[in-house]
Amino acid sequence: MNKNLLKRIYTSIILLLVLLFSLFFHKYSWLLLLIIASTISFIEFKDIVKKIWKRKKVTIIFVNLISFFYLIFFTYSAFDFSKSKEAMLYILLVCIFSDIGGYAVGKTIGGKKLTKISPNKTISGSIGSFLFSLIPCFLIFLFEISIANLYKIVFLTLILSFISQVGDLFISYFKRKSKIKDTGKLLPGHGGLLDRIDGIIFVVPAAFILDKIFY
Repeated sequence: MNKNLLKRIYTSIILLLVLLFSLFFHKYSWLLLLIIASTISFIEFKDIVKKIWKRKKVTIIFVNLISFFYLIFFTYSAFDFSKSKEAMLYILLVCIFSDIGGYAVGKTIGGKKLTKISPNKTISGSIGSFLFSLIPCFLIFLFEISIANLYKIVFLTLILSFISQVGDLFISYFKRKSKIKDTGKLLPGHGGLLDRIDGIIFVVPAAFILDKIFY
């Protein structure tokens, strides 16, 4: 196991512990973490935008405003889920397992590239993301009786995994346009915070909307 992978694993464990502590300790500790994460993500994304458009100030301001208000919506959505900590935890686990599946299967099997946006993404990795995202789903099923509920959860989980992958590709597209590998150097083995939570930032608001539609 190479050093970079070890750093990635250790960093992921620490981040998960911080997430769990903030989520279950108090709703305002969760809110504080969300504000910090959103602020760092905005700063990292702002630097990317500046590299892409350089002297186009109007475009930079416009894109930054969109990202700013979107991150406010992300913060609100994630904080709203603190009313149902189990639901928030499930969403986080889907994102984490989806990311693990994409990385592990993609690195192990490799194969045809998924898209030109991110050369490291493969079709096998995408399939791995979908499959691994179902692990939390079947863990929950151990406490469920209805098969109908399982089908519904599987369907919604696969949607969330898809959105997580799209979020990853979205940030990868901007990184490619700005000709950088990582959004920052904050997290050992990962790069910037946005490199780590790009999927989560897109999944949580989507889950919030789906929750309002279906429930």
